[in-house]
Amino acid sequence: MGWFTRRALALGLGGTLLAGAVLGTGTAFAASKSTKFDLVVSKGGSQCLPDASGDVHIRSIGPVEIMDVSIDHVLPKSDFDLFVIQKPTAPFGLGWYQADIPTDEYGSGHVRVIGKFSDETFAVSPGAVAAPTTFAAHEVDDEGDSIPSAATGAQFGPVQMYHLGVWFDSPVDAENAGCSDAVTPFNGTHDAGIQLLNTANFPDLSGPLSNIHP
Repeated sequence: MGWFTRRALALGLGGTLLAGAVLGTGTAFAASKSTKFDLVVSKGGSQCLPDASGDVHIRSIGPVEIMDVSIDHVLPKSDFDLFVIQKPTAPFGLGWYQADIPTDEYGSGHVRVIGKFSDETFAVSPGAVAAPTTFAAHEVDDEGDSIPSAATGAQFGPVQMYHLGVWFDSPVDAENAGCSDAVTPFNGTHDAGIQLLNTANFPDLSGPLSNIHP
């Protein structure tokens, strides 16, 4: 048996062990279920970056989904923020922070996120309880005020969230691109810029994540 064959066998065994670790004992690795779709420019984003675009590929491996998000023709060497949201346009409804998407010198970026991105994606709050006030206005940086953390949550039943949105990480970046410098809570410190991309090419109540059935 040659070196290349032995190495290939070792790599194959490693991949099998990794799959077993991810899926858990007794879980079968069924055929992946996947979907691909585009992101479209938001109304606010069209004022400064009308050619911005994005594409998403989601594949289910059973217990979790793997989501790849790519964006192009956006502000170079900047950060953008990816959220799962209830509605693609304002007022958005519930939102769940997923990842930062840094861009290169050509204005392109990519991120891979592993989680639940399917018809089972939802948020629930059985009771309104106290929450940590991690961020308060005027405490984050010199670029502008943050939107403070709420001291109490809200009570609501299970709400499905099937849309995606991408925001400027900074209102200064949005302003530099020629857009509004409005401050929104859509980043880790609640001082993001406006939304740039979304999934408004799908109906409000039938976002693209609903097409995945694990």
